[in-house]
Amino acid sequence: MAIPAERNVVRKEAEKKLKYKSLCRDTTNVEPEMYDYVIAANGIVTRIVGENLEAVPGRHSTDSPQKTAKLGTSHVIRKVLQYKRQLHLEHHT
Repeated sequence: MAIPAERNVVRKEAEKKLKYKSLCRDTTNVEPEMYDYVIAANGIVTRIVGENLEAVPGRHSTDSPQKTAKLGTSHVIRKVLQYKRQLHLEHHT
């Protein structure tokens, strides 16, 4: 699982597939089935994620991981804004 910026989602999917397929081949000499699951920092997923989830037995949803990505991004933004505010206040006191 990866959480790149929105514009990098497709590129990150390709990187993950290449990395893990070659790792699996190197260690087991087996051609693996890959199920990519890359979510952008703002929660966006590609169509491949839905297709991959359908291929895996059982019930799966992107809701929880997407929510986690969004909450993580908002947490980072909140911390940066708090830090900038603190610097501003220290500078003007």
